[in-house]
Formats: sequence, structure tokens, C-alpha cells
Amino acid sequence: MVYLYTFFLSMLVTLLATPLVIKLAYRVGALDQPDNRKVHRKIMPRLGGGAIYIGFIISLIFFMDFNLQVLGIILGGTLILILGAVDDIWGIPPLLKLKGQVVAALVVAAFGVRVNFLSNPFDGFIELGLLTIPFTVLWIVAITNAVNLIDGLDGLASGISTIALATFAVISFFMGQPLVSLMALALVGSVLAFLKYNFFPARVFLGDSGSLFLGFNVASLAVFGLLKGVTMVAFVIPIIVLGVPLFDTLFAVVRRYLQREPIFQADKEHIHHRLLKKGFSHRQVVVLIYLISLCFSASALLMFKNLSILP
Repeated sequence: MVYLYTFFLSMLVTLLATPLVIKLAYRVGALDQPDNRKVHRKIMPRLGGGAIYIGFIISLIFFMDFNLQVLGIILGGTLILILGAVDDIWGIPPLLKLKGQVVAALVVAAFGVRVNFLSNPFDGFIELGLLTIPFTVLWIVAITNAVNLIDGLDGLASGISTIALATFAVISFFMGQPLVSLMALALVGSVLAFLKYNFFPARVFLGDSGSLFLGFNVASLAVFGLLKGVTMVAFVIPIIVLGVPLFDTLFAVVRRYLQREPIFQADKEHIHHRLLKKGFSHRQVVVLIYLISLCFSASALLMFKNLSILP
């Protein structure tokens, strides 16, 4: 029952907190101005990550058994939320924002949430040794930015993150990782509630506070739970679940490199932009990408089922 209590409490708190965060965004100037590389045509409040964070934290306070690793993820997530909120209000240069993400990832690693080895399908697994922390930081920063980059349409990043987190919750539960499952469900409840205000036509955006916070937690929970497995599939599953944002980010990096453009320069060539150009409506694009994400997650669940990890 604790899973249901956590889920519904986070949902309720976020439902109540989001209107307050919208008012706060207008008051402090956390507003997204339309321009030629954005889809929306009117000024929109952001700081949505604040509402998700409040629901997430309050539900954990009531129902979570805290340990060092859980505290590390919460502390790192708090830092990433603050970083994103500052960017939402005043703006932060891309390189400085990247450095902030690295610091937050280092906090998580310092509290023991690390990728200690990589699975080798031919001969057990490979101990990372001195590369443990660099690899952990690389993983967390990469996923964080992948979710941030996919946040280009109303409800898109929120929905993809919800699907990924729900999949992690199921898999980690059957892998005997109740803390990971509980944290994932707390986030699922919060983000589903936020989607009431964020799905097309949105009343509030995630902002960097939200997209960075979600990406950071998705990445950290993958390390905390799924990447602890000693089989090759333990490493592959998170990549499958996060297929849409990861592949979109990979193509964006390659595209900008080949066109000799700055890696961090935003453009309108992401998968959702391309689908809009094909004539799909805003809502149709978001739902279509949801379905693609669900297919990736279903594939991940089937893989675990076939390996007798799921009943």
C-alpha cells in the first residue's frame, strides 16, 4: 500500500502546488518568450520543476526509508533544480550550466550511487575502477541533457519521463529494489499531476528547472537500481527505455557537428519539429512520440520477462 500512498500523495500535492508555481513564475519573471526557434506564440510561465519537486519531496518525507544513496539523489536533484530555476529566471551560459550539472552528478556519485562495472556478454563484467565516477557523471549528464533537449512541445518531456519512470518502477520492484521503485512512483505521480497543466495547450512549461530535474532523476534512478545488475541486459534496459531522447540527442549532436554549429545551440530539427513540418498537429506529434516511447518500454519489459526477471 505504501506505493499507492506515495503515488497519490505526490499527485495531490503537485496538483495543488502547480497553480501557485505559475503565479510565482509571473512574479519573478520566469517567462518563456516566443521566438523563431520555438513553437509557442505567446509568453508562457516556466518553473514547472518546482511543482514537481514539491510533490516528490513531500511524498518521500512521509513514506521513504532514507539511506545515504537516497539522500545523495535528493541533494543532487535539489542542486539541479536550483540550477534550472536560476536559468529559467535569469538565464545561464550553456558551459556554466554544464558545469553545474557535473557538480550535481558528482554529489550523487559521492553518496555511493555509481556505475561500478560494465557488463561483458562474453566474460562476466568489467570493473571500472578509477573510471567509476567519470562514467557515472557522463551517464547522468548525458541523460539529463537528453531529456532537456526533447522538451520542445507541450507535455512531451513530461510524458516521456513518466513512461520511463513507470517502467523503472515496475522493473526495480521485481528486481528487489523497493527504494528505487518508490522514488520512481513518487515522480510518476508528480509528473502526471503536472501534465494536467502542461499537456497541449499548456498553461505552464517545465522550464529547465523541470526538464533538468526529471532527466537528472531518471538517470540517477537508473544507476541506483537497474545498472546494479551484473548482466548485459542491466545496462541495455535503461538505454532502450530512454530510446527516444537518447537517439534524438545523438542525432542532434552529430547534425550540429557536421554543420559546424555549436553543440549547445538550439534549433528546430529535433524529431518533434520534423514531425510538425510533415503536417502533424501539435497534439498528434506528442501522442505519436508517447506511443514510440511506450513501444521502447514494452520491449524493455518483455526483455526482462523473457529473462525470468519478471513473473
